[in-house]
Amino acid sequence: MSKINNSDFINIMNERGFIHQITDKDNLQKEMITNPIVGYIGFDCTAPSLHVGSLIQIMMLRWFQKTGNKPIVLMGGGTTKVGDPSGKDRARPLLSSEQIKFNKEKIKTIFEKFLNFGVNENDAIMVDNADWLENLNYISFLRDYGSYFSVNKLINLESVKLRLEREQNLSFLEFNYSLLQAFDFLQLIKNYDCKIQMGGSDQWGNIITGIELVRKASSKQAFGLTSPLLTTSSGSKMGKTANGAIWLNNDQLSDWDFWQYWRNTEDLDVIKFLKLFTELPISEISKLEKLKGAKINDAKIILANEVTKLCRSSEAADKISSSSANLFSKYKVDDILPSVKVANSEISFIEALKILNFLNTNGEARRLIRGNGARINNVVINDENYTLSDKDYKNGKVKISCGKKKHGLLISS
Repeated sequence: MSKINNSDFINIMNERGFIHQITDKDNLQKEMITNPIVGYIGFDCTAPSLHVGSLIQIMMLRWFQKTGNKPIVLMGGGTTKVGDPSGKDRARPLLSSEQIKFNKEKIKTIFEKFLNFGVNENDAIMVDNADWLENLNYISFLRDYGSYFSVNKLINLESVKLRLEREQNLSFLEFNYSLLQAFDFLQLIKNYDCKIQMGGSDQWGNIITGIELVRKASSKQAFGLTSPLLTTSSGSKMGKTANGAIWLNNDQLSDWDFWQYWRNTEDLDVIKFLKLFTELPISEISKLEKLKGAKINDAKIILANEVTKLCRSSEAADKISSSSANLFSKYKVDDILPSVKVANSEISFIEALKILNFLNTNGEARRLIRGNGARINNVVINDENYTLSDKDYKNGKVKISCGKKKHGLLISS
């Protein structure tokens, strides 16, 4: 990574739209002008992958390192056993120690694409809060730190207050989450001189609780920075689709589907996403902002390529971009498309659409076909009783399309 000045971090965060809230900005910048600082973001191990909702935090860590500062990736091997109530109407399912360990190992691989790990001054490090939380003595914890926490403030944390106002159950287990996250910050400032915690806007209350614990228990100043909670221009939550989460790991979601998610970004979100999820210079993004009408699709392809390069690989981005361009060629069929092998090549068109998970029911498939929304090898087929046969397969493959954006291959075995 090319190195920029340490103090450029805040300016970059501000210019590219990363900052929602920040504590004591002036003193933080003074710290960063003087020396590189250490900062962290925590990630609980609730699934075998993070999804794109976490990508904004990962990019924050990447820029933090690119500006010469030292990032800590804190894996929540301990806090995952408690469950963060932030943004949740009910308690998260409790996972076994084995499942948490499995998830943690899978998530680790994501960060290797974004950060340099090693022993140099600003190389990233990865630590697990299970190292200090697993064997924490409860009585000792209460005696040493309990007096620093105000119940009055804890019940006014957004994650707690919303549950209480809605009369939804909040277990004492979950109520402790904010205390343990604050204790993480204290451990990191003691062991690594970590001065800033970053995270999503839903973590603001937890971060402030940690800053106050650090001040009371160590007399040191700590800082906090949160990113905005991202929604699309149509109001849907970032990273969630009708077909499920957009996972960062390719064994949870194919490279093709990942690329397509970004290619299908809503027009009003393209520039915002280019600033947050790519490293394109602002000057270049400003030029793309001037594109109008169908030309906006050019910016969407650039977005999809750049994000896929970062999250997956340059090879995947190049291959998929080329494949996508070929989709509109009548005779071109590309192996990068999602594919399913079928033992019997003579299946109904309706079944073909369902096998590729384009639709769930026969009724949906019939309506799509009758409405001229389904194609075989780029040819519209409006016969809902159509059955595929050998003549549809070219070199053992047939391309099935659902609408303008969903395409897949059936491969005769």
